[in-house]
Amino acid sequence: MAPEQLRAAIAGHLADLGAPDNIKLERPRNPEHGDWALNAFPLAKGADRSGPELATALADRLNAAPPAHLLKAEVIGGFVNLRLDDGWLHDVLRAVVEEGTDGYARPELGHGKRINVEFVSANPTGPLHAGHGRWAAYGDSVARLLARCGYEPHTEFYVNDRGVQLERFGLSLAARANAASPPDDGYHGAYVSDWASEMPDDADPTEWGRAKALAYQRDTLAAMGVSFETWTSERELVASGAVEAALADLRQRGGVYEADGAVWLRTSEHGDDKDRVLIRSDGEPTYFLPDIAYHRDKLARADHLINILGSDHHGYINRMRAAIEILGFRRDALEVIIGQNVTLLRDGVGVKLSKRSGDIIELMADVLDEVGPDATRFTYLQQSIDTRLMFDLDIVVQRTMDNPVFYVQMAHARLAGIARNAHAKGVERRPLAEVDLGLLAHQRELDILALLNDLPDVVREATQRRAPNKVVTWLRDLAAAVHGFHHDCWVIADDVPPELSQARLWLVEAARIGMVIALDLVGVSAPEQM
Repeated sequence: MAPEQLRAAIAGHLADLGAPDNIKLERPRNPEHGDWALNAFPLAKGADRSGPELATALADRLNAAPPAHLLKAEVIGGFVNLRLDDGWLHDVLRAVVEEGTDGYARPELGHGKRINVEFVSANPTGPLHAGHGRWAAYGDSVARLLARCGYEPHTEFYVNDRGVQLERFGLSLAARANAASPPDDGYHGAYVSDWASEMPDDADPTEWGRAKALAYQRDTLAAMGVSFETWTSERELVASGAVEAALADLRQRGGVYEADGAVWLRTSEHGDDKDRVLIRSDGEPTYFLPDIAYHRDKLARADHLINILGSDHHGYINRMRAAIEILGFRRDALEVIIGQNVTLLRDGVGVKLSKRSGDIIELMADVLDEVGPDATRFTYLQQSIDTRLMFDLDIVVQRTMDNPVFYVQMAHARLAGIARNAHAKGVERRPLAEVDLGLLAHQRELDILALLNDLPDVVREATQRRAPNKVVTWLRDLAAAVHGFHHDCWVIADDVPPELSQARLWLVEAARIGMVIALDLVGVSAPEQM
């Protein structure tokens, strides 16, 4: 974020020039062009000037009365390039330290808006496989970002415990308990035999299996640091009368009609490609009706819904938005994020992920046991959710700098190590107001401060775009800057002046604060030692 004094000066000059003050300062791709740049072309339309004319007029005004830290404003075409002294970055250090982990990089976006975040929502028919881990890490990180930006997120897991899949799971358990093969359309994974051997003789296989699967899923998620505030059972939702209430509401609003012995919803009038059946001609509801009831229930508890779903759910979006619009809610109250799947690699070979098949599968619990929760979460969050993720176990398990999470955590450990070393040598940080930050002029130092300056904007963008991978990228960049600083800039040494040591100790503390903030947003720990 550019210095506020610079923004205020630009806004005032633009107003005088008759241009809108919706300023968008960006970092130039080429550092030789300065610290910040302003594109005057979009602003010139409201000022009855060309882009270059407005850029020149603005630059002349800024150079005539430079705001704090501005060295020079230069015009290239319709762009104003702004060169600042290093003092603006020293102000960033002060802001980071003064605001700390609780206050820095906390842009106010939500103003208390309630957002329900539903993710994972696996069937209670077995353990979570490694693919579910991506949804768990992603959904939890999105909720963390929302909370940091002033929203009130509520995390929820929908338990699909009603229907044919659960019945087939129960039949599969019963078959294995009697040393028989499961039905062809049942569950053939090795875990079915393992669980069947634990099942009491007098247990109802379906009910016992449901409870076993849910407990196992909860434990696996907890091992990755993921918990849900609400677990909603479809079966309990139906038993509560919520489905009948939703259907009555749809009827009252004129959204339902009958044809061919079935009950239909007029979704085609609300953006869907066709109307959808709610109740079949045999009197049985489709899956769509309980799902509508569930969304109606969630919208009574939140202002906005985020559903995180797999790549096979594209057709679901328009029909559900149509349904909630018929119920009187805004279409955009439902936000659906469609993610791509995970390819888990071991020895360069992809591992199959299927609870129902008899093939070798890789369970989420196994991945956590092998590489740990930090490496698991960090790896799942490295790429945008809309791209297929290649999760290479051979790399993630390594404790080397080739492993991205090790690389980042080692940077934090080095920061902590510098502070410990200073304390061991009897060097303590003096109050910040007594330290000359102007001594921080090495490029390695300025690189760290520039990245710390970017963190609030990174958090804002990651939240608005639902993109935790932006935070992971920032962490990797900061880690690289910290490792470079650690190599080139000694903090405590005989040839380092005490005043410079003090400034660098505060730089180390600021970098540590930024790294802790970002690591927490992706749910990864900040170790003191590696």
